[in-house]
Amino acid sequence: MERPEISVARCAEKVLEQVRTVVVGKDETLLWVLATVLAGGHILLEDLPGMGKTTMALSFSKVLGLQSSRVQFTPDVLPSDITGYSVLQQSTGKMIYQPGAVLCNLFLADELNRATSRTQSALLEAMEEGQVTVDGISHPIPQPFVVIATQNPTGAAGTQLLPDSQMDRFMVQLSMGYPSPRDEVTMVLNRQGGDPLKNLSPVLTPEGLLTLRGIVADTFIKGTVVKYIVELIHATRNCPDILRGASPRATLAVAAMAKSIARLRDRDYVTPQDVQEVFVHTVAHRILVSPSAQARGETPQKVLTDLLTRVRQPSLR
Repeated sequence: MERPEISVARCAEKVLEQVRTVVVGKDETLLWVLATVLAGGHILLEDLPGMGKTTMALSFSKVLGLQSSRVQFTPDVLPSDITGYSVLQQSTGKMIYQPGAVLCNLFLADELNRATSRTQSALLEAMEEGQVTVDGISHPIPQPFVVIATQNPTGAAGTQLLPDSQMDRFMVQLSMGYPSPRDEVTMVLNRQGGDPLKNLSPVLTPEGLLTLRGIVADTFIKGTVVKYIVELIHATRNCPDILRGASPRATLAVAAMAKSIARLRDRDYVTPQDVQEVFVHTVAHRILVSPSAQARGETPQKVLTDLLTRVRQPSLR
């Protein structure tokens, strides 16, 4: 059955218009978050405390009409707090499953890198397969499902690196940064009448978001553009400045994000420019720069930007 004509770009603009009333001056970051949500991916936000990461996540949950759950990760948070657990029901003698915090539409994992490795790993199955397994029984997570995780910069007190397997499951890694003085003034003035979060209203429903995701997934991508994505990913595996290249999961992520950006630009097909636009944000957190490159001051972002100039861009003709 054909989907009715729905403009993803117009729906997205309505969502962003509301979120901008709470999160001021971070339009580019907001666009990337929404693009990732539409692509069906998860987002990792790395920044200093107090930058508005949590506020942004809560804003999106309200405007997208999603049931949200938040966990402030600390070393004493247990895996069962995330996935749920079984308890014995005295009257029947049966084990009854008690859902964990992750059984929601939007799960906000605050300061994820302050949790133990075991607790961090509790999210792996949920992020990849949309389910959790407790006592050998799988429990599906409501759809759509999005994880927005925040982490403090590496080396901050009480933090530890996320495992590579978990980093690879985040579609993008973003940073908000400090606001400009002008935006910071606006932020304060917007709170004169109370918390602006309370004034947000849903623009979409979970079902509406699933419809938009379906449209994004159906976006046409030509074989030559797919080959271009694969060539870029393979270049990360053969670059002397990269110790560990991107995985096949990164290939799928770049394609999904390129489709999402194309729809946000109000097109139903992907161009090489879409691929270039999403490549660094989607791949930088998945690679490991060699020690010699680090000694020269190279970052994953700089190395990947350089790769984009070396790999030949295809023509759509």
